[in-house]
Amino acid sequence: MILAGFCRNCFSKWYKAEAEDLGVYIDIDDARERVYGMTYDEWKQNHQPKATPEQLAAFEARQKK
Repeated sequence: MILAGFCRNCFSKWYKAEAEDLGVYIDIDDARERVYGMTYDEWKQNHQPKATPEQLAAFEARQKK
C-alpha cells in the first residue's frame, strides 16, 4: 500500500465501479477475490501479519500528505 499509494481494497472498489459503469454487476466480495486471487478472508489469514511500529509510522506519515 505504501509503495503504490493505494491499497488492494481501494483497487477492488475501483474495479467494481468500473464494471458497473460498463453495465456489469459485481459485488465487492467478488471484486476483492479478483484482485487478491482468493477470498479476502483467506488473504488476510495467509498474508496480513500485524503491522510493525515502522510500518505504522510510515502509514501515519503518508496519511498527513
